[in-house]
Amino acid sequence: MRALLGPWEIAGVALPRRVFRNTRLMVPLCIALICGSFAAAAVLSLRLDRAHALRQTASFEETRAADLAAVAEAALNRFAGAGLSFARNPETRLGDPAIRNIAIFRGGRLESALKPLSAVPSPPVLKGPRAIFSFGPEAGLAFRDSGAVIAVLFDADALAPHTLLRRAALLSGAGTFSSGAGWRGDSARQTRAVPGWPLTAVTEMDSDGALSRWRELLPLYIFVILGPAFAGGWLAALFVGTFERHEKAAHALRTLKTIRPVEAKLLVRLANAERAAAEAQRSKSEFVAHMSHELRTPLNAVIGFSDIIAQGLFGPPGHIKYAEYARDIAEAGRGLHTRIADILEFANLEAGRYPLEPQLVELSDLAYACVEEHKGRAFSRRIRLEIGTSMTAEVVADRLAVKRILSNLITNALSYTAAGGTVLVDVRREEGAGVTLVRDSGAGFSEEERSQAGRAFLRFERKGHMTGAGLGLAIAMELARRMGGAMRLFSRPGQGSVLELRLPRST
Repeated sequence: MRALLGPWEIAGVALPRRVFRNTRLMVPLCIALICGSFAAAAVLSLRLDRAHALRQTASFEETRAADLAAVAEAALNRFAGAGLSFARNPETRLGDPAIRNIAIFRGGRLESALKPLSAVPSPPVLKGPRAIFSFGPEAGLAFRDSGAVIAVLFDADALAPHTLLRRAALLSGAGTFSSGAGWRGDSARQTRAVPGWPLTAVTEMDSDGALSRWRELLPLYIFVILGPAFAGGWLAALFVGTFERHEKAAHALRTLKTIRPVEAKLLVRLANAERAAAEAQRSKSEFVAHMSHELRTPLNAVIGFSDIIAQGLFGPPGHIKYAEYARDIAEAGRGLHTRIADILEFANLEAGRYPLEPQLVELSDLAYACVEEHKGRAFSRRIRLEIGTSMTAEVVADRLAVKRILSNLITNALSYTAAGGTVLVDVRREEGAGVTLVRDSGAGFSEEERSQAGRAFLRFERKGHMTGAGLGLAIAMELARRMGGAMRLFSRPGQGSVLELRLPRST
């Protein structure tokens, strides 16, 4: 029993028992063996069916060759009988339209003929009792009778029907005596000698026709091979996942049984805390997304109605202050609407509901478009916003996400730059990456602020500058990370800051 339960040996290498208990290894291996057996059975069946189809065709052609030999023998015997009747009684009337002429030779000279001959031919040479030959332009046969040589000229096409001669021929010692449609003479053939005559009936095998039905069954054989393979792969993944879950649960139970009660309670509390944290994170994201939608709907109404009051579409308001208040309400509503939109976007990013479609994107074009969009705001704040270095850099990223990142970076740079300052956007191409730099001449960030940059809802207050909800940089960093890129902040207090965006280039 210990020998049976001990390590197994394969090719002289001992395998421990835990190898055979590994479901990740054994289940796919068993499925592969099952699929391999199906594939081997299908291949063997293919070969056997092909050989059977060729054997059936060969048997059919052998029967057809025998029929052709029998038909040719009957026709030649009929022509020979007609010639013998004419030799014994020249007055005999012959009714066979296939016979062209009959000639009787005796002593090496022409003695008589059924029809007049334009030239006196020489008698045919007989190397045996009977011969097949060409007598002038006609085909013929010859045989001896009572010291005379009887020659019968006939139509070669009358030896066998055209349907029987399809892919078939009658061969003599001198070559092809008669052949039908489809005869090539270079493929596999079946032969049968014509009894009593120096002719051989030959039929060619139609391999393509024989294998046509076999080829029609190829999709079925492929399904027999691939069907179990796909089903086996799916079952393997299902079984492995199920076995691993059970194994993890069993391992956890075994671990709990081996540790002390206090440690078990701590592990249970830790597991509950992890589950509660994950549930809280999910609930927070869903709550923020839901509330953002709920808040934006009435906010749009507030903005719209305040614009109507400020513009006096239904007549002037009762007091001039009402129009000023309406404009203030609309401006505050738009600001709140923008912040809610940022919150909703960040919540979708955290919940994994922000779709990205990677494609080839030209960074310099997007940077130029974003700079043009923010030119008006920079001009109103008397800030110089320009494109610095602009090199072509084609990266693999989502176009809308890259535009959103650049827009957030330029907005932050304008927010932290005083009037008369400068914001420059540079685009460079490096090995394996496209780099976009947004430089500003603002107050900069301290070391502590730089280490915390990118956290959600974290704002760095600056005197005389209005900041947002603290989500612009967090959204930009998360989008860059999801596209396989990265962002870095370089800054010193009083010396401005540089935000660097790196995205992978196309290979």
